Amino acid sequence: MELEFYKQFGNPERPARKFSAPARINIIGEHVDYLGGTVLPAAIDFSIDIYVRPNSSNVYRFYSENFKSLITVSEIKKAEKHTWINYILGVIDQLQKRNLSVPGFDLSMNGNIPQGAGLSSSAALEVVVGFALSTIYNFNLSRTEIALIGQAAENEFVGTKCGIMDQFIISQGKKNNCISLNTNSLEFSYHQFDLKDKEFYLIQSNVKHSLKDSAYNTRREECESALRKIQEINPNLDNLYDLEDTFDLSKVSLSIEETKRVQHVLSEKIRTKNTIAGLLSQNFNLVGKSLYECHWSLSKNFEVSCPETDFIVETLQKESILGARMIGGGFGGCVLVLDNKNSNKSYQSMLQESYKNLFHKELSFYHFSICDGVHEIGVNS
Repeated sequence: MELEFYKQFGNPERPARKFSAPARINIIGEHVDYLGGTVLPAAIDFSIDIYVRPNSSNVYRFYSENFKSLITVSEIKKAEKHTWINYILGVIDQLQKRNLSVPGFDLSMNGNIPQGAGLSSSAALEVVVGFALSTIYNFNLSRTEIALIGQAAENEFVGTKCGIMDQFIISQGKKNNCISLNTNSLEFSYHQFDLKDKEFYLIQSNVKHSLKDSAYNTRREECESALRKIQEINPNLDNLYDLEDTFDLSKVSLSIEETKRVQHVLSEKIRTKNTIAGLLSQNFNLVGKSLYECHWSLSKNFEVSCPETDFIVETLQKESILGARMIGGGFGGCVLVLDNKNSNKSYQSMLQESYKNLFHKELSFYHFSICDGVHEIGVNS
């Protein structure tokens, strides 16, 4: 990758600096991070790596090894064709809105985060660019500020109304720890859970999704609409997640869709508490039960699953695997699985075969480690 940078941009005597940002999983707390909810994410050891070097001009040059594409831009304008650069341009846009000057630079990127898997490759790119530019140009931004800049870039420039969770864990991740994050206050704490003889791993459905082109924004709008209606009789309610689960929804003229969205949010709050308690006490049956309940709520109440991920989870449940659920924005992507570490995994080949016969797609199985958040990697000068 370093050689590719100099191949594209020349002058190897002027060293570039290398930065890396991880992917993420979220154990529990799905589709509540933009509603003031509590989430339990961790950074994992897939990554997007970039080389960056100022180029003493007002031109930005970006090269993607994954797309084999070199793009040069002189103005911060949303790209309609090479859309991967919008995550970079969006960060520059946010920095400029904070009155931070961003001179021209050259950037090459490469990554092994599976595209469309729901592991937040877009957030990783936003965070690594924000962190790199803050480091190179001495902006001295905190990791929380970098996360907020990444979220704003995706909300305002890219056009996906995501919450703060992805950018936050990618900024603040810590090896062997997940964090419980209050997405309303941004207060968080690290948790190093001992899984004993259990493990988490991922099954990739290989159904690609694009959040901005899906119903993701619609789900957020439905939640916000439900909140406004509830606030008419409960004006002190700041966010949907804080609604008491004893609240009588029949008092409010919610649509069927709005009612289902609220039901997911209220039940997810209970599942999140149970999952954290289960992990702390090593009650993995409780954790697994919460994961399955989360998936079916996402499928039936929030309606962000798809036949493929439903099939994977249903099959695992029938095989008495401890727990599983879709993760990420939905409409494809990965399933997070909790299983015994030393099981023979014979069910995997059965699942692979039946999935291929039914959907004409292959499954991919990913094991991972929990790792540190965004950081600079030393480069020989």
